[in-house]
Amino acid sequence: MKKLAKLLATVFYIGFIPIAPGTAASIAALFLYVAMKGDVFFHTTATLFFLIAGFWAAGITEKELGKKDPPQIVIDEFASMLLVYFFVPFNWKYIITGFFLFRILDVIKIPPIRKLEALPAAFGIMTDDIACAMLTNIILQVLKTTPLLF
Repeated sequence: MKKLAKLLATVFYIGFIPIAPGTAASIAALFLYVAMKGDVFFHTTATLFFLIAGFWAAGITEKELGKKDPPQIVIDEFASMLLVYFFVPFNWKYIITGFFLFRILDVIKIPPIRKLEALPAAFGIMTDDIACAMLTNIILQVLKTTPLLF
């Protein structure tokens, strides 16, 4: 079970990429999202699977690696990247904008979101990225309803 948890938590070992593993996992999720081509059922199923798997695998892998929120655990970025695009039109301007907004918000972690990192184990790993994804989605929803801005 530890091997499966590590495989999922690191998104098939993408987390061991030495430079920007979170961004690499986000790009991998972007490829998955684009491959789904707007299929709502598959998108929902994949997102739920990776969110649930993330909470399970991140907790186990964090214990195994012996470090709080180690950079090798990237399932949080991967699953949250999929969450960014719920109810957002499937086109490149939203895909690219969503990617960059999510990565910026994930890196800077505005103060209310930053506090989520302090939660224990998998909750601290997963919830800050989920919050960044939700905020990104809200911004995309606003852009969607204001065509003059986007």
